[in-house]
Amino acid sequence: MLPLSASDITGNWATILLPINPDESIDWTRVETQISALLDARVNGLYTNGTTGEFWSQTEAEFEQLNRLVAGRCEQAGVPFQIGACHVSPQLALERIRCARKFNPGAIQVILPDWWKPNDAETVAVLRRFAEAAAPVGLVLYNPPHAKRVLSPQDFGWLKQAVPQIFGVKVAGGDAAWYEQMRVEMKELSVFVPGHHLATGRRLGAHGSYSNIACLQPRVAQTWWEMMAAAPEAALDLERRFQEFMSRCIVPFRDVHGYSNFALDKLLAEVGGWCNAGTRVRWPYRWIPESEAEKLRPMAHEMIPELAIYETA
Repeated sequence: MLPLSASDITGNWATILLPINPDESIDWTRVETQISALLDARVNGLYTNGTTGEFWSQTEAEFEQLNRLVAGRCEQAGVPFQIGACHVSPQLALERIRCARKFNPGAIQVILPDWWKPNDAETVAVLRRFAEAAAPVGLVLYNPPHAKRVLSPQDFGWLKQAVPQIFGVKVAGGDAAWYEQMRVEMKELSVFVPGHHLATGRRLGAHGSYSNIACLQPRVAQTWWEMMAAAPEAALDLERRFQEFMSRCIVPFRDVHGYSNFALDKLLAEVGGWCNAGTRVRWPYRWIPESEAEKLRPMAHEMIPELAIYETA
């Protein structure tokens, strides 16, 4: 596909979750089934290898096979896609960018070096090298709250000037003051915020989400995105219910029981019942038993009855 500009990167984007077999291998048949389900949901775009995709756990052969599958199916369907070339090593990230480039994604997602916090000069140096390797495809900078260096809106502003090939950012968002700064500093960037904050974020200036709500149920997430323009008050009410479900039923698995965010995202998909990715994550991290999803599903349907409309499993 043709490279995306900042104005093209909008909406509800869904990730690929890794279906992990008991022997730690990736179940490629289940990956293909999952891609089909996401394309059928008519999400605005697909992407690979964010945190939910467990990018650090993949061999380079697995990285290439996953992205070849996604690229082929998305090209055939005419759906935009991005490839996450993230790696904690910038040298290996460069190799992943070069591999990703041959699949002609709309954008390539990257992270800053993660073993030691880079200073300003090092941050510019790494992103310029990444941009050179990705050209003519642009970069989306993934800057999660647990990054060694968490960037401010002002940081994104001067980084965009230093590295014009950055077209988007994936961030945790913030309060009204953060969005006010974002509107000043990030005029030429697509800004994506967490899925369960998207209605408020869109109202304040965000452009979309690489969405955990799409993990829960991609059709509901897509309907919600469209609702934000057609019925914004109803969209805010649905956001409130999403957040209530997350805080009551999902977040305690992380904050009380110590599970990872990517384990939570797989739990969401199991609760939503739309795919067969399973809840298993790769060693050494723990996964949440699928029996917990069975317990949570009635609660999810009570708080978010829209989910029952699309339940397939």
